[in-house]
Amino acid sequence: MSRNFKMVATTIFGLEEVLAEELKNLGAQDVEIGVRNVSFSGDKGFMYKANIALRTAIRVLKPIKRFKVGDEDDLYKKLQTIDWEREMDVDSTFAIGAVVNSKNFTTNSHYIALKSKDAIADYFRHKYHKRPNVDVKYPDLKIHVHIQNDLCTVSLDSSGDSLHKRGYRSATNIAPINEVLAAGLVLLSGYTGDCNFIDPMCGSGTILIEAAMIANNIPANINRKEFGFEKWKDYDEDLFFTIQDALLKKIRSSHFKIMGFDKAPSAVRKATENVENANLSEFIGVHHVNFFNSVKEVFGQTTILFNPPYGERLDIDMQAFYKNIGDTLKSGYPGSTVWFITSNIEAIKHVGLKTSRRIPLKNGDLDCIYVRYDMYEGSRKAKKNNLDS
Repeated sequence: MSRNFKMVATTIFGLEEVLAEELKNLGAQDVEIGVRNVSFSGDKGFMYKANIALRTAIRVLKPIKRFKVGDEDDLYKKLQTIDWEREMDVDSTFAIGAVVNSKNFTTNSHYIALKSKDAIADYFRHKYHKRPNVDVKYPDLKIHVHIQNDLCTVSLDSSGDSLHKRGYRSATNIAPINEVLAAGLVLLSGYTGDCNFIDPMCGSGTILIEAAMIANNIPANINRKEFGFEKWKDYDEDLFFTIQDALLKKIRSSHFKIMGFDKAPSAVRKATENVENANLSEFIGVHHVNFFNSVKEVFGQTTILFNPPYGERLDIDMQAFYKNIGDTLKSGYPGSTVWFITSNIEAIKHVGLKTSRRIPLKNGDLDCIYVRYDMYEGSRKAKKNNLDS
């Protein structure tokens, strides 16, 4: 039986609690929320499971060494005290990522990564008169060096490529939403597949796909071709397939409608292609529809979730655009819970609806707000009268 060890899953600002909940539901132990990360414990099989199933994690890191560090030379020396043969061979390839937040280091993260690379290469050169090569794109081992004040944590990156690269998206529009953020938005909305779902400005279909995967309990990264841990010295292929098969057996079928609209035929084509790549065509319908000319055509409670333009790249009247969103929702979408994310705090005031929730999030470098509107059947006043009677 393999032993438990500490791991850290990184995420987007604002999704830490969502990720912690995901980890608990998967069976993680010792779950602790940090800033843009959640730490937890589990065994090797759980590390595989976390990479396959987590929707809001960017990377799953396995710390192998922590030490106090004073400066760049101190870092170089202490990296050479690690038993690197346990993790890689002299003929292996490796890559280093570094994050530095310390007054002791006047250099940037890129320099720290280079210094760390030299320390590991020299470790092997001194012992074997040969050094492993660096391969930034497809390394056998990806190493992460994190320096916070005087504490350095050296970790192995079990994910390899960022986990937002699900493997289903071949076609994108101008500003595609990150898959991890899209999944986080769906989970924050409370949608679980128990009602209809509409993305009225679906672009390349990422939100639709993440929603369908949640509704049907399909593992987030089931379409990925590779994880970093598959090149590790202790990789257990039988264990990996056992874990993957167990997750696949938990897939269910949601019978509610999941629909995407877009007024651009090119976006509809891209979304349709991505939905097909994700093997979700039977669950998602993508339609050439201008949201502003639409009405709700499905019966029953509906979650509407979208990522409208913020005005960063489009030369349009954003105040009029957001007013149009509010007017369309009021006239055409009763009985809906509406969520959308935007960085345009000024334009959102023109929606003309009262928010019932506001959650701060990041979309890339943009500070955003994720808002909820409750569209009642009939007016809010009528709703209140019905509740009072």
